Amino acid sequence: MESLHLPRSILVLSCPDTTGIVAAVTSFLASNNATLVEASHFNDETTRRSFLRTVFHDDGRGMGSLAELQARFKPIAEQFAMDWQFYPEQRPLKTMIAVTTAGHCLTSLLQRWSVGSLPVDIVGIVSNRDVLKNHADWHNIPFSHLPIEQGYEAEQEQALLDCFEQSEAELLVLARYMRVLSPSMCAQLEGRCINIHHSFLPGFKGARPYHQAFDRGVKIIGATAHYVTGELDEGPIIEQSVERVDHTYSPSDLVNHGRDLESSVLNRAVLWHAEHRVFLNGNKTVVLK
Repeated sequence: MESLHLPRSILVLSCPDTTGIVAAVTSFLASNNATLVEASHFNDETTRRSFLRTVFHDDGRGMGSLAELQARFKPIAEQFAMDWQFYPEQRPLKTMIAVTTAGHCLTSLLQRWSVGSLPVDIVGIVSNRDVLKNHADWHNIPFSHLPIEQGYEAEQEQALLDCFEQSEAELLVLARYMRVLSPSMCAQLEGRCINIHHSFLPGFKGARPYHQAFDRGVKIIGATAHYVTGELDEGPIIEQSVERVDHTYSPSDLVNHGRDLESSVLNRAVLWHAEHRVFLNGNKTVVLK
């Protein structure tokens, strides 16, 4: 049972699919005194790319530091044209959360983070409103109020990006942040910014989507978490969930159930990203769970 307490490391990679990728990785780890404790592999036949995530630790004979492993692994990575990275499993991902006035997603993230079930280090909360500042204060998290003035939207967005960079955050979570990021900011944060929204889109756009859904008598509601791109709410999807509803649900019932779905879906998306399980695959993602 001692192996459960040994520091673990993660290797993630993607590359053009060919014979010998898995064998090369497992042989490398074995020859460097590493014990493999978890492995997931997927070959996408449509894009002809392979995706691999492995978790391993020292087998007791000394595998060296991650920096040393990276140097030794480089020839293999070049041979297979890999996009790859080693990570220490125990290092939490530095994360910033952006909010407006709805606090359900923020509260859920903070609760999971506070009990240690979400492997992130929340380095700051930013908002264009100040109504959720008490959440940050309660958890002793820096809060940045960045109000938006007409004609100065670009300056406000730059201030948000400055907060992100100065905190050395690695992930920005839009936890019901009700502002559209510019294409430039989306490009700068490619693969590092996750958004959550209801799954009615492209229907029921704009305000009060659950009330619009009630008026149309919908029978399924849901939520979608995705990476942010310049195409509004159309980035690569990480996670989704749905729930059946019926004629007995009032608009407020739909709102409450929708908030629960949004919170749980966003939690899973952030968790999988923080655990380095999510790979961009063109306009889609591969999630190795």
